[in-house]
Amino acid sequence: MAIIEVEGLVKRYGEHTAVDGVSFDVEEGEIFGILGPNGAGKTTTVECIEGLRTPDGGRISVAGLHPRDDRVRELLGAQLQESEQPDKLTVGEAMELYSSFYREPADWRELLETLDLTAKTGAQFRRLSGGQKQRLSIALALVGNPRVAVLDELTTGLDPQARRDAWGLIEAIRDRGVTILMVTHFMEEAERLCDRLAVIDAGRLVALDTPAGLVARVDDRQRIRFRPSAPLDPAVLAALPEVHDVQRAGAQLVVTGTGNLLLAVTTTLAAAQITAAELRVEQASLDDAFVALTGRPIPS
Repeated sequence: MAIIEVEGLVKRYGEHTAVDGVSFDVEEGEIFGILGPNGAGKTTTVECIEGLRTPDGGRISVAGLHPRDDRVRELLGAQLQESEQPDKLTVGEAMELYSSFYREPADWRELLETLDLTAKTGAQFRRLSGGQKQRLSIALALVGNPRVAVLDELTTGLDPQARRDAWGLIEAIRDRGVTILMVTHFMEEAERLCDRLAVIDAGRLVALDTPAGLVARVDDRQRIRFRPSAPLDPAVLAALPEVHDVQRAGAQLVVTGTGNLLLAVTTTLAAAQITAAELRVEQASLDDAFVALTGRPIPS
């Protein structure tokens, strides 16, 4: 059941159309990602959903309500792309302040414990690390007990370990029953976390599917590279229904196919008492899918 509905969304800034007819639904309980390069219209789209911007066209509903309806504030928690607090405000003061905005807030002390911030309750915002500030922004987004949490470029600027820690937190939030709408330009992040993805480029929706579905649109074939431990006639593998092609690359064989290719190949090798050394499985990635859909990669 859709908790967010976006239909034909249009947003202009003067002569520039930032969002041009975007439509998608977000199902309750899923992690839904909006993927695209900087300037694609991702943040403008979610800010319209949050009621922070007024669309120039189209329709948006959040749990059947208009985004500017006061009741949406109780349903939706947002972590903004740039979320700063006064330098001297402590973590505890921020949580207590935000809690006062809601009729039935969550236990903010429990949230801090969940997000590993209890030890920083008395710390001023300016004293927090980048990762701690991001975790605080998540806590503030959740303190109202929302049904939906909007996370905009949550892990930008984090080191690889802090980014992976944040991914674990996002999964934990979903496990609490919260629907996640997240904006990202990190392929690995989108592939790991999102149940479905809306790919937006130059203000337009270019694809909507699961990460695996987007990849399959590009190329559903797999490639297996290995060095056989004993001489092997490539025709033995070529005869398998899962195999499309077998090529030699020096001492290696490169087998291309679909379906359960790895099992078919390894079973055949085992029957011939041949070991696959240096085995590597290759397949199209979400990066490949994005390039195929938009004609260019997302800049790092």
